Amino acid sequence: MKLVSYLYDDRPGWGAVVQGNRIVELDRRLAGFDSVASLLACGDAALRQARSLAEHESPSLDLSAVQLLPPVPMPRKIFCIGVNYAHRNAEYKDGSDLPKYPSIFMRVPDSFVGHGQALVQPHESQQLDYEGEIGLVIGRGGRRISKAQALAHIGGLTCVNEGTIRDWVHHAKFNVTQGKNFHASGAVGPWLVTADEFPEGFSNVRVRTRVNGELRQDDTTANLMFDFAYLIHYLSTFTALEPGDLIVTGTPIGAGIRFDPPRFLRPGDVVEVEVDGVGTLRNMVKAEA
Repeated sequence: MKLVSYLYDDRPGWGAVVQGNRIVELDRRLAGFDSVASLLACGDAALRQARSLAEHESPSLDLSAVQLLPPVPMPRKIFCIGVNYAHRNAEYKDGSDLPKYPSIFMRVPDSFVGHGQALVQPHESQQLDYEGEIGLVIGRGGRRISKAQALAHIGGLTCVNEGTIRDWVHHAKFNVTQGKNFHASGAVGPWLVTADEFPEGFSNVRVRTRVNGELRQDDTTANLMFDFAYLIHYLSTFTALEPGDLIVTGTPIGAGIRFDPPRFLRPGDVVEVEVDGVGTLRNMVKAEA
């Protein structure tokens, strides 16, 4: 099931995408659920009810009529995992061993826009870069979740462009927070595909990034140093994960900074992040007004 959040006539709503480009307005049909996150929080029974409505109710909106938001517009926590593909560790050419633990930083919700919305190149920098990634949305929360049980806590997957302002990443000695949180510098979407749509699991999910149609990044989760189960286990050791929390699981080699010379995004560029089993997140770059 594809779950979306959107604005329609400036009214927030959420629902399920059916027939390729139509929406069943679940928010109008499911009493007691005010968001995608609240649906995920109520577990399998609620998801079965939503799925039945999506399959049997007539859709009432076209995707083209709404402004898509990130599938969970305001997650309480957004964890981003740095340098998680083994090839990326080698890309740094610093001779370092593979890490023992994941590198983690956090983002704020308004640093992301939805599918079709503009990525903003800010006044302060010309170094807006793309990072195509797989986003893991927590469905069932918990603390100190074991690796054996971790995958059962996944609500679904989405596409993420973890856009980065490269020069601001280097402003501080020990963190990258500034360069990772510029307003509207990244994107999430177009929807969340529920975990049951991945019957073969998450061990070989492919992610690709294209800029103006040119393939820049291409890898699969088979090459993650820290897989989904470990990330959920590790993060839940020090914090309670909650339904709707987003884990951005790392980007493959091929970001713009790694070209010689670097190939940063410019106004008018179109970035597409495609995740197998999910779809394609598409955004155009614009200069800040």
